[in-house]
Amino acid sequence: MKAVLARTMPAPVAEGNVYTFGNLVIDTASHSVKVAGQEAPLTSKEFDLLVFLVNNKGIALPARKLQKVWNYDYYGEDRTVDTHVKMLRSHL
Repeated sequence: MKAVLARTMPAPVAEGNVYTFGNLVIDTASHSVKVAGQEAPLTSKEFDLLVFLVNNKGIALPARKLQKVWNYDYYGEDRTVDTHVKMLRSHL
């Protein structure tokens, strides 16, 4: 399965703390994201969520797994995660 995913998924170009996916550039050192050369106005939690998704590329993640971004046991609604994903998509 991993071999098939490796062949079909484009690998991010990682240069230290910089990940590049086409016109999306994520710099973890400066905590910035650029889309087509323009800075994306992400909140801290949206940035953390994006980095978590990049680090788990190719893995189907249920909302419960995405709650790890909050760094504590989260017992609230899954809608919080959905809302953050929605906002992240709108910024990108």
